[in-house]
Amino acid sequence: MSEPDNFNIPRALVDFDVLGGWMDGQGLPTGVFESVRMLAGGTQNILIRFERGGRRYVLRRGPPHLRPASNDVIRRESRVLAALAGTEVRHPGFIAGCQDETVMGGAVFFLMEPVEGFNQAAGLPALHAGSGAIRHAMVLEAADAIAELGRVNYKAIGLEDFGRPDGFLDRQVSRWNRELETYSKFPGYPGPDIPGLAEVATWLDDHRPASFEPGIMHGDYHLGNVMFAHDSARLAAIVDWEMCTIGDPLLDLGWLLISAAGLLGGGAVASPAAPPTLYSLGGLPNREEIVQRYAAGSNRDLSAATWYEVLACFKLGIILEGTHARACAGLAPREIGDRLHATTLSLFAGAQGLIT
Repeated sequence: MSEPDNFNIPRALVDFDVLGGWMDGQGLPTGVFESVRMLAGGTQNILIRFERGGRRYVLRRGPPHLRPASNDVIRRESRVLAALAGTEVRHPGFIAGCQDETVMGGAVFFLMEPVEGFNQAAGLPALHAGSGAIRHAMVLEAADAIAELGRVNYKAIGLEDFGRPDGFLDRQVSRWNRELETYSKFPGYPGPDIPGLAEVATWLDDHRPASFEPGIMHGDYHLGNVMFAHDSARLAAIVDWEMCTIGDPLLDLGWLLISAAGLLGGGAVASPAAPPTLYSLGGLPNREEIVQRYAAGSNRDLSAATWYEVLACFKLGIILEGTHARACAGLAPREIGDRLHATTLSLFAGAQGLIT
């Protein structure tokens, strides 16, 4: 038996006997599984950390109840991490992946190196909580890291067919407006009550950059999707690559700007018992500092940085409104739906402030 008695991961998620046999076939160290635990992180996919044969691993697979696209998401994420090996991009190191759905009960999976660091969304260590200078530097590190990603030649690392960069910016507003229209299928959803929706969409179409340089974009780049070193402001790794594609990397910069501006909280006040985070303690750089830091590591034209920030508000606001619509139909907790709707309103208010 590969599976010890001192942990409790449902066999439906990971059959450790099967995993052990597969790992042996990959030439990885053999032995019993030790220090097995589920990790928090991400919104859907499963992360399990363990040791075997003296080596540490993190296994990533889709959610317990696989959706139609779950395995494709994991395949894409594993492909990106494997392709990034040898680049300057800070990411979890890819070890091995299983693309065969028949091996582990229908779920594909991959193994990656653990990241030694912390996610600020779960709380800041005393060192970081006690220093505004460190918190300020953490966000600038996030700008450095995304500039590094934007410098990678995606064709040179085998990702030429990973996305559809042609017309990427042209189709953004129409694509997300269509997504918003699909929410009408949820019973009980009254329709999008989002002040500024039409105004922001029109502004984005009227001010769209004429051209851009395609590159790798993370697709969900905010301060909850990076991990920082325990002993400094250094960003250890960018995580959760499931939305990665080939598009315009400056949209990642826009995502970071709205994250650092606190627009993702919907105006909610943190509970006194909540752990300290970058958002609750503050001391973060302003948008001009973040843009300048990104510019120092990039040769991209940043004259339209505000446009990307507005697009990030528009896109993310519509994505979050989807959970609100599902909550109205009883398909998600109403409290979460209401909170995310408030965040959508905060994002669109922020977008309006940027364009006026």
